[in-house]
Amino acid sequence: MKKSIFVKALAILTATVLLIASFAGCAGNESGASNSTASTADKADSSTADVVYRTLDEIKSSGKIKIGVFSDKNPFGYVDENGEYQGYDVYFANRLVKDLGVDVEFVSTEAASRVEFLETGKVDVVLANFTVTDERAEKVDFALPYMNVALGVVSPDSRVIKSLDELKANDEVIVITGTTAETYLTEKYPNIKLQKYDTYANAKTALENGQAAAWANDNTEVIAYALQNKGYTVGIPELGSKDTIAPAVSKGNKTLLDWINSEIEALGKENFFHADYEATLTGTYGKDYEEKLVVEGGKVN
Repeated sequence: MKKSIFVKALAILTATVLLIASFAGCAGNESGASNSTASTADKADSSTADVVYRTLDEIKSSGKIKIGVFSDKNPFGYVDENGEYQGYDVYFANRLVKDLGVDVEFVSTEAASRVEFLETGKVDVVLANFTVTDERAEKVDFALPYMNVALGVVSPDSRVIKSLDELKANDEVIVITGTTAETYLTEKYPNIKLQKYDTYANAKTALENGQAAAWANDNTEVIAYALQNKGYTVGIPELGSKDTIAPAVSKGNKTLLDWINSEIEALGKENFFHADYEATLTGTYGKDYEEKLVVEGGKVN
C-alpha cells in the first residue's frame, strides 16, 4: 500500500516537472521570437539610420526647401543692409525655389560646415561657392557645375607675393578652414605656416591688420577683394588646378540631384547664368571676367 502511494507520488512529481519544463520551453521560444523580431527591427533601423535627406517629393510636400548659403562672402552669398540674402549663389537659389514651387529657408553656413550640414540633413542643398573635389564627392553628391574657379593669392601692395617661393620662413598665409586653399597648401606646401579662420570676415580683418603676408582662397574671392579694396593686389591669379563650382546634395539623394541637373541644363538654354553674373557680379568684376567664370548649362568649356 505504502509502495503504491509512493509510486503515485513519484508519477505526479515527474509530470509536474515535465509540465514546468514545457512552460519554460514555450517561454524560451517566445523570448527567442521576440529577440528575433527586435533584431530584424534593429537591422531595418540601421539600414535607414544614415538616410538623413529629404527626397524631391518630400520637399515638395513640405512646401519648403532648406538651402545652405554664405552670409559673409560678397558677391557670392551675403546678407545686405536690409537683412536679405544676396549674391550669385543666392540669385541661382531663388530661381531653383521658384521653379520648384516651394518657399525657401536660407541657412547660413561656413566653409567647414558645408559637408556636415548635408550629412546631418540640416540643409537639402548647398549653394555656397562649393568647389568640386574628389574628396568631397565621397561624402556628398555634386550636381552639374555653374562656375569656373581656381585658387589665387592676394597680398598688400607694399609687398606683392607673385610666387609662393617668395615667402620667407616666418611668413604666414591666411586660409579659410575647410576650403580647397587649406587642403592645397597643406598637401603641396607643408612648410608654409597657415593662419586658419572659420569666417571670411575674420580672414579679411587679419589681412588688413597685417597679421599675414598673404591670403589664399578661390581666385574669384581674392580678385573681388582686391577690386573692392585699394592697396591689395592678386599677385597669383591662378594656383593649382582649374576647378568648378557646383550645387551639392546629401549622398544618395538621387531624386533631388536629378531634378537640379535637369534644371541647370534647362536654364542654360536661356543663358541664365550669364544673366546671374550680370546681375550680381558685373559690379565687382566687370564684363572682362564673365566668359572666364560662367559655366552655362553645366557645360565646361
